[in-house]
Amino acid sequence: MDTSILDLLQKQGERLTNIESLLTLSKTVLNLDEVCTLTTLSKSHIYKLTCWGKIPFYKQAKHLFFDRVEIESWLKVNRFKPVDELDKEAATYVTLKKKGVTK
Repeated sequence: MDTSILDLLQKQGERLTNIESLLTLSKTVLNLDEVCTLTTLSKSHIYKLTCWGKIPFYKQAKHLFFDRVEIESWLKVNRFKPVDELDKEAATYVTLKKKGVTK
């Protein structure tokens, strides 16, 4: 009986944690902990990125703040194209830039 109650309480605790994280992601201004959750990067790494000027941030007194939209854009900067997209670009390039064709 006790184990079933403990399991139920644990499941409810997990659900509350999930709800809190979803609410955090709906905010527009994030603190350091929320950025760590959003990016899955550690606090020390986020601090290093701010020190090096590689991540957009705001500072008020001793606190760091981040704009969620800017962070999401920053995460999407280094996009790798899928193979089918690369193949399509290569085929287009080859057909438009044929070498050795005389008119």
